[in-house]
Amino acid sequence: MNDPHSAKSSSPVDRSGARTRALVVGAYATRDLREEFARVPAARLDEAKGLALAIDLDIRGAILVQLSEVRPATFLGKGKVEEIGEIVTAQEVELVSMDCALSPVQQRNLEKAWSCKVIDRTGLILEIFGRRARTKEGALQVELAHLEYQKSRLVRSWTHLERQRGGFGFLGGPGETQIETDRRLIEERMRRIEQDLDKVKRTRGLHRKTRRDVPYPVVALVGYTNAGKSTLFNRLAGADVFAENLLFATLDPTLRQIRLPHGGKALLSDTVGFISDLPTMLISAFRATLEEVALADVVLHVRDVSQPDWEAQGRDVETILEELGLGGENRKPTIEVWNKIDAIAPEQIEALRIERAGNDATIAFVSALTGEGVERLLAEVERLLAANRETREITIAATDGEGLAWAYAHAEVLRRESLKDGAQRLLLRVAPARLGELERRFPQGAPPKKAARRGRVV
Repeated sequence: MNDPHSAKSSSPVDRSGARTRALVVGAYATRDLREEFARVPAARLDEAKGLALAIDLDIRGAILVQLSEVRPATFLGKGKVEEIGEIVTAQEVELVSMDCALSPVQQRNLEKAWSCKVIDRTGLILEIFGRRARTKEGALQVELAHLEYQKSRLVRSWTHLERQRGGFGFLGGPGETQIETDRRLIEERMRRIEQDLDKVKRTRGLHRKTRRDVPYPVVALVGYTNAGKSTLFNRLAGADVFAENLLFATLDPTLRQIRLPHGGKALLSDTVGFISDLPTMLISAFRATLEEVALADVVLHVRDVSQPDWEAQGRDVETILEELGLGGENRKPTIEVWNKIDAIAPEQIEALRIERAGNDATIAFVSALTGEGVERLLAEVERLLAANRETREITIAATDGEGLAWAYAHAEVLRRESLKDGAQRLLLRVAPARLGELERRFPQGAPPKKAARRGRVV
């Protein structure tokens, strides 16, 4: 019997080492698909296969089903259920991945009809997240989301639900039903996880405060899953972060220091990729992961222009950022990184350049794989960082060791020059929050006027 308070025990995928034989079914009511997928539903099916491959399923086939209406009992029509059942039997399929949201009743009925495990889009994404989480917080967030999902499916998950546990006699009544017990155990486990998460968040907040005291600005990568964020991260930081052609190859945030063209430094943050129809219960997990974006000085929105629906993917990312409170007036200075130009024709790149020239967005055409355009991207990052930070030239007396230490601890030193009397002349770049303290310690003239920001194509 499954343990109701262990999210991992309810995994629909075989973890013994053997690859689970799977069939991917893209079942879409045309009216529910976003515009690009409605025109090219095969693009959504390809994404569904990518999700299945992300947990190494042995895909025996992929079927596209466009529905005029959704059936309450099985989601699919009777004829399609029978047709898929024949494929399941012929291919010896052990798991059917339905790329849609199934109700517990629909999931149970399909499992009965096909005599195999059935998992929907939400369950599959939870499975991927469960495998990819490496930090304690990531694992706790995923387990919490998994338990919430599992709680809603107790009607399906247990074979003993109609049984009741006997009472103690002196309490009277028939006792607590098994489904009530399982739900109570899950809720108790969820409360314990929430308490653990509060402790982890407090610790992370202290670490983030310490990092904010470091004078380096933060540059955060966001984007649709598999857009090439981790490959770009490795290219910019000279790092070796896991980067594969898989959906959700990165889950936990990663930070590295990078050097800008004129010698300045910044912290680069890689974050989890977004996806359309993100399960609601995972929004909180994204919120925790994306706190790095909320504190970033510049955001790099990485977009895979080789995908047929890359523009819709970009809109999905913007929508999720807005849901997380990072849109509108809270939006950070952003560069749209149009990645994977090595995978499209030169004339297509030129057409995109001409089409987007003069709009409000700042766009950088790059190939994270080959490195093309990366130097121009870094120069644009440096320009934006400089625009958001104040530059000051100060002179520190030879005897003011404390002042020199403060400058290095709280500002970015761009240039240092020793004068004849032993004084030090420093060119500093400082965050707006530190400007008042800098000017109290080292009185300066009025700041230079800033040019108005506008979109650029680089």
